[in-house]
Amino acid sequence: MVNRRLGLFILLLLPLLGSGSGDVYIITMEGEPVVSYSGGIDGFAATAKDSMEEMDITSESVTSYSLYLTRKHDELLESLFEVESYEKIYSYCHLINGFSVHLSHEQSVALSKSPGVKYVEKDNKVRKLTTHTPQFLGLPTGVWPTGGGFDREGENIVIGLVDSGVFPKHPSFATYNTDPYGPLPRFRGKCEIDPETKRNFCNGKIVGAQHFAKAAIAAGAFNPAVDFPSPLDGDGHGTHTAAIAAGNKGIPVRLHGHEFGKASGMAPRARIAIYKVLYRLFGGYVSDVVAAIDQAVQDGVDVINLSVGPNSPPSTTKITFLNPFDAALLSAVKAGVFVAQAAGNGGPFPKTLVSFSPWITTVAAAVDDRRYKNYITLGNGKILSGLGLSPATRANKSFTLVSVSDVLLDSSVMKYNPLDCQRPDLLNKNLVEGKILLCGYSFNFVSGTASIKKVSETAKILGAAGFVVAVENSYPGTKYDPVPAALPGILITDVTTTKELIDYYNCSTKRDWAGRPTVFQGVASIADGLAPILHNSAPQVAIFSSRGPDVKDFSFEDADVLKPDILAPGSLIWAAWAPNGTDEANYEGEGFAMISGTSMAAPHIAGIAALMKQKYPRWSPAAIKSALMTTANTLDQSGRPLQAQQYSDTELMMLSPATPFDFGSGEVNPKAALDPGLILDASYLDYINFLCSMPGVDPQEVSNITGAHCNSARGKPSDLNSPSIAISHLVGTQTVKRTVTNVAETETYVISARISPEIAMEASPPAMTILPGSSKVISVSLTTRWVTGRYSFGEILLKGNRGHMVRIPVVAMGAGG
Repeated sequence: MVNRRLGLFILLLLPLLGSGSGDVYIITMEGEPVVSYSGGIDGFAATAKDSMEEMDITSESVTSYSLYLTRKHDELLESLFEVESYEKIYSYCHLINGFSVHLSHEQSVALSKSPGVKYVEKDNKVRKLTTHTPQFLGLPTGVWPTGGGFDREGENIVIGLVDSGVFPKHPSFATYNTDPYGPLPRFRGKCEIDPETKRNFCNGKIVGAQHFAKAAIAAGAFNPAVDFPSPLDGDGHGTHTAAIAAGNKGIPVRLHGHEFGKASGMAPRARIAIYKVLYRLFGGYVSDVVAAIDQAVQDGVDVINLSVGPNSPPSTTKITFLNPFDAALLSAVKAGVFVAQAAGNGGPFPKTLVSFSPWITTVAAAVDDRRYKNYITLGNGKILSGLGLSPATRANKSFTLVSVSDVLLDSSVMKYNPLDCQRPDLLNKNLVEGKILLCGYSFNFVSGTASIKKVSETAKILGAAGFVVAVENSYPGTKYDPVPAALPGILITDVTTTKELIDYYNCSTKRDWAGRPTVFQGVASIADGLAPILHNSAPQVAIFSSRGPDVKDFSFEDADVLKPDILAPGSLIWAAWAPNGTDEANYEGEGFAMISGTSMAAPHIAGIAALMKQKYPRWSPAAIKSALMTTANTLDQSGRPLQAQQYSDTELMMLSPATPFDFGSGEVNPKAALDPGLILDASYLDYINFLCSMPGVDPQEVSNITGAHCNSARGKPSDLNSPSIAISHLVGTQTVKRTVTNVAETETYVISARISPEIAMEASPPAMTILPGSSKVISVSLTTRWVTGRYSFGEILLKGNRGHMVRIPVVAMGAGG
């Protein structure tokens, strides 16, 4: 007893010994969360159910057990530390049993040694992974009429958007021109009140709106004047992703007096629940994200979209998949919630994924069939290409070219970077008016401190007939997107083309002995760039889309998990925007934006998953994922194998044959996914067995993070019944089994296997007949013939006599003994 008191005395002194302001930590505790608690504690009935539809989160058992866990968290902290020395932020009760707290480092060490504490992890930041696509994916004709009906696409399904909030007044979320929405008895989300307008954020389409910033506040990163302490989107990103997933159908996309088409979400009648965790200046914190996910599942969402991800694999656990973030998502899947997450924007380089675990559907980004090209015709007859999203110069006439460097009011203004054409007050309006203004493209455009929108505004204020922004120096990794403009304009991204333009301008401009221009004789006209050019080579894997292989630890060793899982449109996507959004300088003040990122790809899959959940309400998240993956396309619209955008040795963009590490199983095919024939299902226990089978895993660490225990039979990670096969270290022969379940009529399938010749692969049986609802096992044997040090790519094909085609991608690397 004396020793215990002494230990407590030392712990109470720790706040006085700690240094600095401390950090936020995430703690997991012994004891089951709500979704897993099967009873055993006196006075508290079991809360675990087979599915979320059976769980009543308002029941006495759920409420009392949640309060019990929260009380335990509070009691632990109060027993260790002085009340003023820490700040508890959240209690996590539903998906994981734990809490987040602001502590000193010394306190975190003491906490990690306390009875009942399983795991302590310092909080990390997360970041954003930043119209036409419903038609491109065949939704209006192939899916919407056969799902809930043409006007009921996603009806009564709730998609939870964990993002930067929403601009609720946008037409994409309006209810005044739609059929009335009925009640959602099983959804219990909250709707915050806007502190400025005192109005509710919800309207029937938006059924939940909450913000999570306690960890950000504790870390000192939150500025309420800038970041909005409400679900209001101050960034634009969250509004955009919400509209892609479930925005209203047929909303006109208007900018600068031109309509660029009509925007529709993937599941236009689905409801939206907003969980704001991302903020303008700093992104977000894992503690807040975990709290939002926990709340979303409690509220009863059907699908979660995560267009956010960590900055790197977790460094505090031996295994990538073992961390509070992925553990919360695993519990969400256990509760029947489908999770789509953006793959990341670190491409085209390998091992840049920020979405790792097999229970998550990781989405890569594709370039669809639209290209916004434009041309400028010079006075010497040369036609130069570039990017444009603007009208043509007036009456197809040519106008005089003037370079910004020749129209400066004073040479002393060079300190303001005037060549970017961001400030009209630095330029001579008399020399610019009625002419085409030629501007430079500095690193300021790359960093976001300069924008094409501002160039257009400058040209308009000065009365210019149009503008050209020309890239003179290449910036490796820069992605150039067309930007809508009211004034005729073009962005020339090729350095060689820019040189041709400058050479023509210099030859056509007369100068005096001091180099000052005396006569501008160069002329040009800008073509109409408002209409997109359609390409049959679509889709292509976008250059920025993160690539596999997946990694199993912070040392970036390959995992036996194929990632990404699937490809969806993510380049130049038109969707709703928050007018006060600051994420894209080119769209400040606008109601729509056309932006790119795997952030845009993930909500496509979330919306399509909502359509599938509507048609198959009893399907597990793994079943939906399987249907999406096994029916995906690996050919482009011209019938050729998919290609991926890459960088050449000279850092120019080129196309190369795409692999499963680029696109996973292929590009999503919604119509086929709604009728997959066969599925490969997996349960929560299967995922736990997967974690326990990881080489070198500590079973105690699995228990600490998930609360589940490993059994004695370990197996291999590739034994997980996933709709793909990945073996990173194939020594000799390995046999992998997959169980398929028939979700259609009785059908006979012929099974074939093919892979590059350095690996031998056989699948058995060669054929099988499966009754409705029945399951059968496929055995796949892989043997290393010779070691190449490279991955081999292949597939298992199951071709049914009723027209179903099921494809399971295979990646394997042969290794010596």
